[in-house]
Amino acid sequence: MKPQIAIIADDLTGAGDSAVQFVRCGWETQLYVGGSEDAFALGDMQAEVVSVNSNSRAMSPQAAAEAVAREMQTFRKHDVRHVFKKVDSTLRGAFAAEIEAARSQWHENAIAVVCPAYPDTGRTVEQGVLLVNGVPVTETSAGTDPVTPVTESSVPALLDCKLISPQYDDTPASLAEKIGESGSIVVVDARSDADLKRLAQAIVLLGERALPVGAGGLAMAMAAAWAGSHISGEIVLAVVTSQHSATRAQVAALQKQGATVLTPEPEALADDSVWQQWQRDQLAGQTLVQGSNSVLVVLAPVAQQPGLSSAVVALRLGQFALEVVRTGQVRGLIATGGDGAEQVMSALQATGIRLIDEVSGGVPLGTLIGGEYAGMPIVTKAGGFGAENVLIQAAETLRERKFK
Repeated sequence: MKPQIAIIADDLTGAGDSAVQFVRCGWETQLYVGGSEDAFALGDMQAEVVSVNSNSRAMSPQAAAEAVAREMQTFRKHDVRHVFKKVDSTLRGAFAAEIEAARSQWHENAIAVVCPAYPDTGRTVEQGVLLVNGVPVTETSAGTDPVTPVTESSVPALLDCKLISPQYDDTPASLAEKIGESGSIVVVDARSDADLKRLAQAIVLLGERALPVGAGGLAMAMAAAWAGSHISGEIVLAVVTSQHSATRAQVAALQKQGATVLTPEPEALADDSVWQQWQRDQLAGQTLVQGSNSVLVVLAPVAQQPGLSSAVVALRLGQFALEVVRTGQVRGLIATGGDGAEQVMSALQATGIRLIDEVSGGVPLGTLIGGEYAGMPIVTKAGGFGAENVLIQAAETLRERKFK
């Protein structure tokens, strides 16, 4: 197996904390103690993502640049599609020299997109200044590091490059346009995981010429963004048969995030000819074409109809799920309510689920076994279970994880 993505870190722990972000997003990942030449020479590489250590943290700028250049040359020789350059989240080491060496070896028109923010550990980049829990990095212990003391908190000043401070209304596309017009190295502010997610999506839009440079925060966002770019289909389809108030609140939260919710009338569900026409109307309309990252929820009605059992409702919604999947637009499924989950799997002729992980406690994630749609990702959830945002988390997982 040829690796698609390479991570080049300046020390072993950095190589590890970035690599694990890709594991969490479903990438087959291997971490090597040494460099890329050693990794390929061992002949046991069975990974989509390879993380290596240039061991250059304490080197002089020239030596560090040469070490990083060697790693980049090896990965270019082996046709790696993407490189993530891991740097220290407190700017230690030969920061500028390593970034320029990586950029110059990547592509002729490469852009190094730099953001060492890692909000989960208190690192943010605001107006170009790296803050650690709100304090400029030079005023922390990194400023007095005995081996590689940090003397500058402004990342653009360190790199002599432009800064982009994204605006609230910036989209990944508009941010990508700004980055593309800002020179060969650009620093981008980020205060939150949402900022990093938007930046990662912009980097994907820039294509292979973009070289993301950062710490574990950007690594996590890139792992999800690159995974999402490998998934076919645009729609996450949720089938909800549960009448539990917890599930209804979860659907409402998902709808507030922009999901489309379809609730067929009981009269349509009770009559076969009316039901068939309802399905045709939905499939012929624009409901299923909401663009990238859309979520479609098919929700059982609360109202009752004489002679309409919950089993028939689940059967109908399972049938409609199959018709939606047949459009080729579905990238993953969510099934809430045991009867609905069973009918969705029956309609798709799936015989089981290969379990992979949990979206959250008690909400399993897997891929379908058997049938024409074997391998399609699916999340199942009991009706009265989970926090209010659990369906939002499930949809994000299906969009941002790589599946076999």
